[in-house]
Amino acid sequence: MQFNQTMIEEFTLLAKFPRDSKMQGIKLHSDAEPSLLSAAQRLFEKGIIDSPDGGYLTDLGLDLIEHVTVIHSALQS
Repeated sequence: MQFNQTMIEEFTLLAKFPRDSKMQGIKLHSDAEPSLLSAAQRLFEKGIIDSPDGGYLTDLGLDLIEHVTVIHSALQS
């Protein structure tokens, strides 16, 4: 199993979402890094976030952010 650059960009964007509240999201502006904008579009198409420019995590997104948090904690030095 390998993580490709597309997956890493999606992980990076997911990690930017607040984990303290389901009522908080993010907004990507048009001048954001192109890789983040593309990642947001892909996550939206996969049903992980509710807007192509960020928005809120869906139920699937909320589940995934827990896994991203665990992976991040395990790999952190």
